Amino acid sequence: MKVRIYYHHTDAGGVVYHASYLQFLEEARTDLLARAGIDMRQLIAEGRFFVVIRQELDFSAPVFYGDTLDISTRITGISAVRITFEHQITNQNGRAVACANTTLVHINSDFKPIVIPEAMRNCLDEYKGKDCLC
Repeated sequence: MKVRIYYHHTDAGGVVYHASYLQFLEEARTDLLARAGIDMRQLIAEGRFFVVIRQELDFSAPVFYGDTLDISTRITGISAVRITFEHQITNQNGRAVACANTTLVHINSDFKPIVIPEAMRNCLDEYKGKDCLC
C-alpha cells in the first residue's frame, strides 16, 4: 500500500507523528483482509469485529511531509480467534523507516472472543507468509 505524507500526518517538528502510523497500519490490514474476500461491513452487520489486542512498532528513520511510504503487510499467524500481521514500511528511496507487528482478535458484540469461521481462515491462509503491498 502506498501512503503519501500530508501535513496533517506530521508533528510540530515536521516529522510524521508516531500515532499516524497506527492509521497507516489499519488501512494496510483492511486492504489485505478485503483482498482475502473479507467484507468488514458484513462482519459488523453480523455483530462480529476484529480488534487490535497487541501492537508493536519500531522506528528506524524519520519520515517527512511530502514523502511517500510503501507498506508491505503479511499474515504471520492464524489461530482459532487471532490473526497476526507483520508490516514493513519503506520510504520512496527504499529505505526502511519502520516495522510493526499487530495481533487482532475476533470478537462478538459482547466483546467476547469467538472462533474465526473455517471458510474465513482458509481465505486468510492464502495470504499467510506472502507480502502484500495491496
